[in-house]
Amino acid sequence: MPFARKDGLLWWFDPALEEAGVHHAVFTRQGGVSPEPWASLNTSIAVGDRPERVRENLHRAFAAFGRPLRSRYDTWLVHGRRVVQALAPRTPRMLPLQADGIITHRPEVTLLMRFADCMPVMIYARRPRAIALGHAGWRGTAQGVAMALVEALVQAYDARPREMLAVLGPAIGPDHYEVGPEVVRAFEAAFGEAARAWFRPGQGDRAYLDLWAANAWQLKRMGVGEVRVSGLCTACRTDLWFSHRAEKGRTGRFAVLMGV
Repeated sequence: MPFARKDGLLWWFDPALEEAGVHHAVFTRQGGVSPEPWASLNTSIAVGDRPERVRENLHRAFAAFGRPLRSRYDTWLVHGRRVVQALAPRTPRMLPLQADGIITHRPEVTLLMRFADCMPVMIYARRPRAIALGHAGWRGTAQGVAMALVEALVQAYDARPREMLAVLGPAIGPDHYEVGPEVVRAFEAAFGEAARAWFRPGQGDRAYLDLWAANAWQLKRMGVGEVRVSGLCTACRTDLWFSHRAEKGRTGRFAVLMGV
């Protein structure tokens, strides 16, 4: 698997995306300063960790990534499909917008999102050079956030889906993501017969959801030329990733950084 390490930090990257000139990193939980249950590279203050530790962790991640922390643009994740455009870094005085997708073509901007089982969706539009980063849990996936990212790139930059490269990063795998019948109904209402392929029976009236397949299907439906799936399960490897499901909610959030 393609991992890189620097200054005690470890991150995953996709070779095709890197070769295309899109600098990106899906950081593991290793190399930070936070104690249990957030050990150790937790990048969210929303889970109970102290702000000074989170800021130090972010400084370490951005330093390893080779960009200053002041270049970041992040959002307040709400498990929806809204996508915003980042034309400049978000200053400390600017409150983050509520959105689960960000697009940019600006090289001075570093996109930042935080995860702990939800699917990181990374897209590169080759002409013009623009990128998108999305956060897809079951709610966002049912609402089509991956498709919204493609639509936003087309609308903002006149990009062509067939010239896009999409990468689905580490997320909870289909063998661990058991959901209730209301989730199945939400997907069937949104996608009809196609949604049945993304579920298999669980205990009682519950079912296992394949986030990987659901998001890959959405991207292919939009005509994206190449879709790559990491196949890395966050719930399987809590030594590497934070997993909200596997760790019963007592955990941190790992960072995904992306820049043109």
